[in-house]
Formats: sequence, C-alpha cells, structure tokens
Amino acid sequence: QVQLLESGGDLVQPGGSLRLSCVASGSFFSFRLYGMGWYRQAPGNQRELVAIISPGGSTNYADSVKGRFTISRDNAKNTVNLQMNSLMPEDTAVYYCYTDFARGLWGRGTQVTVSS
Repeated sequence: QVQLLESGGDLVQPGGSLRLSCVASGSFFSFRLYGMGWYRQAPGNQRELVAIISPGGSTNYADSVKGRFTISRDNAKNTVNLQMNSLMPEDTAVYYCYTDFARGLWGRGTQVTVSS
C-alpha cells in the first residue's frame, strides 16, 4: 500500500517563503518510475494543479505560480518538494501531493495560509 505524507504547511506573511515536502512509502513502490505533483484546493474552489514533475525530471507549472514556485524530486529519498517564494494571499489553500501510480493517489494535504 502506497502512502503520501505531506509536511511543511504553515502560516506565512505575504512575500514570504515555504518549502513543502512529500514522502512516499510503500512496498514494491518504485518512486523513480512515477510522475509526482502538487495540487491545491482553496475553500469553495476546485482542486487545481500547481506543479508536476515527470520521472525524468521535466516540470510543468500553473501560470499563477510560474517564476515563484519550484518543484523538485529526490529519488533516493522518495521525496518531492515544492519551494514556494513570493507567496501571496491567493496562494492560501490545502496543498496535496499526488502520484500517478495506480491511476492516481493523493496525500491528506497540508495547510498553507498566507496572511498578514
């Protein structure tokens, strides 16, 4: 059974930075073979893509976060990270880790709040 555990969410002031991490665990799960991603959901909104990274390291970002957020992966540690800089109030949401293993699995999420 594969599990994704997010961490790093917090309350931060506008213009600040946060680094989210997601650790994947599970027997027979070869992390390096699967795409990983971060999505977010704000109250009253649908879950939306933030950033994805392929097994080969190719990345794609939502237009709203380009130039501010960076996704990376460490295959040795089964970890995907999201570095978030120049945070804005509209970045406030629950951030979810995702893998395309087994048609898609989600973590439970971590809360990011950007407010002064």
